[in-house]
Amino acid sequence: MSNPTAHRPILVLGLALASAVALLLDAGATRAEEKAMQRTVTVSASGQVAVKPDLARISTGVTTEAATAREAMSRNSEAMGKLIAGLKSAGVAAEDIQTSELAVGPRYSNPRDGKAPSIIGYQVTNQVRIAARDLARLGEVLDQLVSLGANQIGGLSFEASTAETARDEARRQAVANALRRAKLYAEAAGAKVGQVLTISEETAHVVPRGMAMARAASAEAAPIEEGVLQLEARVTITYALE
Repeated sequence: MSNPTAHRPILVLGLALASAVALLLDAGATRAEEKAMQRTVTVSASGQVAVKPDLARISTGVTTEAATAREAMSRNSEAMGKLIAGLKSAGVAAEDIQTSELAVGPRYSNPRDGKAPSIIGYQVTNQVRIAARDLARLGEVLDQLVSLGANQIGGLSFEASTAETARDEARRQAVANALRRAKLYAEAAGAKVGQVLTISEETAHVVPRGMAMARAASAEAAPIEEGVLQLEARVTITYALE
């Protein structure tokens, strides 16, 4: 005859294991619930610093027209050769002159009698981008461009070689402003700011301030005001609340 108590140890062990698993699951669920209920505050803030530019970039070039594409290209090449040689003679380094566009295209008539437009010639445009490192002589450079034959000055922008290190100060200001704002919200809600949980930085652009370019060509050097560059850093930070 079999013993009715022979399987009891196995049954007891099975119940013990089931109880242990249940406890672990309950503990995990409790931790997940506590984590889900963690109070946080997320704020965005910015910081700004102003720096003086030390480099100007100028977009300039020559556009020529002729009856044939070959003739238009020949005239353009001659004009651009004179322009580039003059810039180098004026002290602009070869590595600071870079071709940015070379385009050849037809010119069409504009008939008013309902006829289809026809090709009446060709146009060649050659543009270069120049880095001017002596801002004190920037007005002279612009005047010289026109004197050398440039009939296009399409853009003028300023840069600062110290921009990245200067923006670090803006980042510190942004973090300080975020903490100040988080403390304000926490205090208003009857809580305290805890540890930082996440930090993300947004892409910020350089904002020119007080810059102007007047008269691309004149009897005297064109007046240039480089102003300052406003560097901005923006961050979003999530803090735990205590």
